[in-house]
Amino acid sequence: MTQERTIVKGESGSGRRTQSERRAQTRAALLAAGRTLFTERGFVGAGREDIVEHAGLTRGALYHHFSSKEDLFAAVYEEIERDLCAAVVTAAMGTDDPVEGLRLGAFAFLDRAATAEVRRVVLLDGPAVLAPDVRNEISKRYGLGLVLEALRAAEAVGRLAVGPVDLLAPMLLAALHEAATQIADGADEVATRAVVESLLAAITRPR
Repeated sequence: MTQERTIVKGESGSGRRTQSERRAQTRAALLAAGRTLFTERGFVGAGREDIVEHAGLTRGALYHHFSSKEDLFAAVYEEIERDLCAAVVTAAMGTDDPVEGLRLGAFAFLDRAATAEVRRVVLLDGPAVLAPDVRNEISKRYGLGLVLEALRAAEAVGRLAVGPVDLLAPMLLAALHEAATQIADGADEVATRAVVESLLAAITRPR
């Protein structure tokens, strides 16, 4: 740590960028290690020493970038949420019909939620490890924000049968999370997806 600060102070602007890049690489390595081990072992099973060893770093590096294991978990959780939402957006862009886009996005969410990392980190460990306000803040930036946007698009063309949107969005997101959790826990996937399909049909109007 002392050596890093000395280098930064003594280097030119170009050197500082190099130091910044090294710090970014260290943080990325910790996130990658955390993402792998939290997925494989869960939050409790992934020890701090395991994480830094997997990343090829020291515990000091961990605490330089994250105040605690919980802080690292929150960053991993947000990264997975971001990637999940990117998959949803990609799927929804396959149509210019907002209701069909909502449907495609919902099923992309269920598909992605079936992966080990989403199941373990977001659906199972997330509610136990992260405080509700932390999860709500992340949700506003990612999942809930996407659902709000999709519902408003459907409402704008007169295709939304239930409202107001601000009340409907968190309920729909909760239903999707529950469906994903049930599928992850072994529920009949075809039947669960059919329920989601019926739910989306109930809150929207056909053309």
